[in-house]
Amino acid sequence: MTQTWDREVDVLVVGTGGAGMAAAIAAADAGAGVLVVESTGKWGGTTALSGGGLWMPTNPLIAKHGGEDSVDKALTYLEAAIGEAGPASSPERRRAFVETIPEVYELLARLGVRWTASKDYPDYYPDRPGGMVGRGIEVEPFDTKKLGEWYATFRGRDSLPAPLKTDDVWLLSRAWSTPDGFVRGARFVFRTIFGLVRGKRLFGLGSALTASMLTILLKQGVEIRLNTPLTELITDETGAVTGAVVRTAEGTTQRIRARGGVILGGGGFAHNTAWREQHHGVPGYSSASEGDLGDPIRIAEAAGARLELMDDAWWGASVPLPGGDHHQFVLSERSMPYSIVVDSSGERFTNESASYIDFGHAILERNKTVPAIPSWLILDVRHRRRYLFNAFLQGTKKLREAGIVRSADTIEGLAAELGMEPAKLRATVDRFNGFARSGVDEDFERGRTVYDNYYGDPTVKPNPNLGALEKGPFTAVQLVPGDLGTKGGLLTDAEGRAVRADGAAITGLYAAGNTTASVMGRTYPGPGSTIAPAVVFGYRAGRDAAARVKETAATA
Repeated sequence: MTQTWDREVDVLVVGTGGAGMAAAIAAADAGAGVLVVESTGKWGGTTALSGGGLWMPTNPLIAKHGGEDSVDKALTYLEAAIGEAGPASSPERRRAFVETIPEVYELLARLGVRWTASKDYPDYYPDRPGGMVGRGIEVEPFDTKKLGEWYATFRGRDSLPAPLKTDDVWLLSRAWSTPDGFVRGARFVFRTIFGLVRGKRLFGLGSALTASMLTILLKQGVEIRLNTPLTELITDETGAVTGAVVRTAEGTTQRIRARGGVILGGGGFAHNTAWREQHHGVPGYSSASEGDLGDPIRIAEAAGARLELMDDAWWGASVPLPGGDHHQFVLSERSMPYSIVVDSSGERFTNESASYIDFGHAILERNKTVPAIPSWLILDVRHRRRYLFNAFLQGTKKLREAGIVRSADTIEGLAAELGMEPAKLRATVDRFNGFARSGVDEDFERGRTVYDNYYGDPTVKPNPNLGALEKGPFTAVQLVPGDLGTKGGLLTDAEGRAVRADGAAITGLYAAGNTTASVMGRTYPGPGSTIAPAVVFGYRAGRDAAARVKETAATA
């Protein structure tokens, strides 16, 4: 059947997060004509709201800061951290990820991205074979005045409007309680003031990454259309994807031929409540972009794509904020001393300082036998006075009125506030306090690794993550299994090509990022393990789609 088209392009990219923009940059750099469509009225995706770090083993900055890494060392670590996790984390995909990192780094650096190392950030399982400190990288704070009219539709405006870097966070959380925290806080303040004095509008974290990438796309002449969701993939008689149907901002539909392919980078299904209930058993408490509804996954599955890891997400504890629509991700707060996390019965059930995905898995697993949604993060008054707690910046009064935060002068009084048996919570606290004094958590090994210690207080001895809960008033903060997005979706090969149930690649269909099943399997090896593979496999998909354009032209 002869297809009719409203428009033809070399490569059509769906989504404006890290995956989509990396794909578009790579394809355009290879000479392809690229059109990018975004379903919402804002560009940047969940990447713009994120910490913006990329876990990039073998990146050039490691050696610059005195570290040693290699492809084999990184693959050894991935095997130790991930293990067997199915075809999404196959040896071929892992190797493709690691070996492509220097290419991606150099391409984006050549086009204007200003990389910097998160040199103090450890891998999340640093004691396993191949683990080390310093594989994370990020982008220097970016002057968003360079975006011009695109600033008005920048999703990063919903994030922190400050030149914050991921490697600042661990020290800023204790800026008024430790000397090195105070110094880092002073540097951050100086960086902010200096930017303002120079007339800059600096953003850091994921905002800096996405703003840098958009600037590249604009220089490349790539067209970007907002409020233009994908509604259908068009296939030929062989099942190959030849184009797509999109709905325009004006409400009409367009059939777009994509000579090299369609690349899906439109996020996961974090805000699709029905799918979350079906696959995860929870409605979802996500920090992802509101456009994460799973449409690209659904549309690709209808075209024959295989799905994997749909039952998993990039989990982590979150504080549910009043109103129910927003959730504050919790990182350093649960790891700092003078705190514990308990279930509804008043018992600890995991290492509070563990990586966020492990902590999220622990809440979900505990909830199967003892109600743990919500759990409660219990704080000694010293924690409240010494350490930053991001959720409290939303307004403690509102949190108390909603029952999300509760306080009492004694542990027994707090137990009554939480509907727990006072003697049981007291026994839990007393046992933990003994561990805090000895420096060894005999139940869950909290504070054993350098990753645990990263979000700790070195002035607290003998273990920077353990501090006895002895001084009231005591505060309890509600925790739910939040997430940074879902990690299940299309199964793709090493080139980012979507595959069918039989393993055959679907010609002309690519995907990257949270639209796909993650190469990281069911875990989170290090800081930036979401964005790094999104960017790397977006790059590989863009490069391959651009090559298809040339191959097609040569045989036409």
